[in-house]
Amino acid sequence: MKNKRIIAIHLPQMYPFQENDEWWGKGFTEWRSVVQAKPRFLNHYQPHIPADLGFYDLRLKENRIAQQNLAKEYGIDGFCYYHYWFDGHLIMEKPLELMYKDEDETFPYMFCWANGSWARNWEGGHNVISIQQKYSHQDNINHFNYMLPFFKDSRYIRINGKPVFGIHRSDSVENIDDLIDTWQEMAAKEGFQIYFFRFESASKIGLKYKAKGMEGAAEFQPFNMGRFYKTHNILARGLERILKRSVMSQHFSYRSYVNYKCKQPLVQDYTLYPCVFPSWDNSPRRIGRPYLAFKGCTPKLFEKWFDYVYSQFKPYSKEENLIFINAWNEWAEGCHLEPDMKNGRGFLEAIKNVIDKYSK
Repeated sequence: MKNKRIIAIHLPQMYPFQENDEWWGKGFTEWRSVVQAKPRFLNHYQPHIPADLGFYDLRLKENRIAQQNLAKEYGIDGFCYYHYWFDGHLIMEKPLELMYKDEDETFPYMFCWANGSWARNWEGGHNVISIQQKYSHQDNINHFNYMLPFFKDSRYIRINGKPVFGIHRSDSVENIDDLIDTWQEMAAKEGFQIYFFRFESASKIGLKYKAKGMEGAAEFQPFNMGRFYKTHNILARGLERILKRSVMSQHFSYRSYVNYKCKQPLVQDYTLYPCVFPSWDNSPRRIGRPYLAFKGCTPKLFEKWFDYVYSQFKPYSKEENLIFINAWNEWAEGCHLEPDMKNGRGFLEAIKNVIDKYSK
């Protein structure tokens, strides 16, 4: 096992499914949002057009394997797949279930439960709930039973023998103690325990938000910006008052943020795994609405930040050694390691350059 494991967050979208057909029109995938994006300020890089892997459909085995092979080639050790479970209702599960059944797909993986309710943010209906997240003791039982085959899979990423399971918004889970206790009791009957961790974003940062029985946390970039965001937010709110606007789009300098992060010591007074991101621009999902974008994202700047994190991060134990990257393929948020027509494999090459530098 490598001293440090690089885990890329993966969105198993990019194929048609029933819910998207109902909400957005027959045959909708996020590729539609990607290609319809337009520049909204001077020198705004939109749309992001995929290069090497093209406009893939993740129902197809060859596309999933192409992703896995590309990730492996550049030093990524596994995918953290978003997992969508709504009181027994699954969404975007098909690529993961097909991957599980396919012995040719050997790439390590883990799940993060993206447990927020879905709202119609993309078309301006941010108060319209598409699907509501609900919690109950019985649902905890049903959810574990669904996850059990994955947890037993030899490809599933483990720490000290425990399958690793992330919760995106652990503070939103009603009676999270019951979920963790129920899963651990059921796992014990199967001969193992689970390594729970949470993603930290926005204001929910720090040890006080870690639930009982949760062994770690991970940054969720770029929504874990600390003082950098607070400074920008004060300036932005002031400008909004001058212009008499209630909410404006937010533009950040990627160079300034990378320089800021490279001067901050990594927080390691509790088990917090670091996270970096290559670029971010969610304007394709925010048609006619305010969005958040980082300007000037380049592989060179990303390599500087990744080098800093990779060299400074000290694993908490031999296997508590994860570094997350957001994301492998969040194309509609302008956040992807997968090659595009502008940067090619530049962000992937940045990762490999750093890994090779410290493996000599």
